[in-house]
Amino acid sequence: MLHIAICDDDKETVQAHKAIAENCLKQCNSMGEVKVYTASNNLLYDITEDQFFFDLILLDIEMPGNTGMEIAEKIKPYLPNVKIIFITSHIEYAIDAFELSVFRYVPKDDIEKRLPAAIKDAVKLIELEDGKAYTIQTNSRFEKIPCREIYYIERDGKNASITAAGGISRVRKSLQQVYEELNMEEFLYIDRGCIVNMIHIMQIKDGMAVLKNGTSLPISRSHLQEVKEQINNYWGTHI
Repeated sequence: MLHIAICDDDKETVQAHKAIAENCLKQCNSMGEVKVYTASNNLLYDITEDQFFFDLILLDIEMPGNTGMEIAEKIKPYLPNVKIIFITSHIEYAIDAFELSVFRYVPKDDIEKRLPAAIKDAVKLIELEDGKAYTIQTNSRFEKIPCREIYYIERDGKNASITAAGGISRVRKSLQQVYEELNMEEFLYIDRGCIVNMIHIMQIKDGMAVLKNGTSLPISRSHLQEVKEQINNYWGTHI
């Protein structure tokens, strides 16, 4: 079940965007709930005070009270993985939206074409990031790590070291064994001793894989071209 919020101070607009979002969910064969707000302060209160959870938020940038930009900044500590689509008539905001790691920027003069595509892309990505967990079992503990939260896995002597959103976990298995157990196309070797979850790769720059959490990992020269091709093929297929 996906949770979507739409915030725009114009009542007719927010209902129109709700209809588009609900139609996109149907086309994606996804279950979802769409909640609408005509006051940005109400949305902010629900997230920061009442702990409402949303996977995707559509925000008008130019709103009284808290603007879309201010909302995006204030909710990040509460919803660090939320996807945000900015809707605005001012193209100069696109640069600021990029700096806030906003999923998509949609100009108001091209809503009918651009908004449905943006919502469907976001829904696909959210569903990709959900999914199975990797289980570590020893004599003393049983740990489940959501695969979408794994950033990368490194060889650590006879162990494999898994770096995820919740911290670092070690399992007494070879890197190849963990890779085979994961059995997910999202994971790829960037070096003989390192596997990365490509949904967390923001960019490939100067032979490094730059991840969403700020980590930069070296890609071996022998893997670089293959890594680029795998990433292009993956996103070309899924988005």
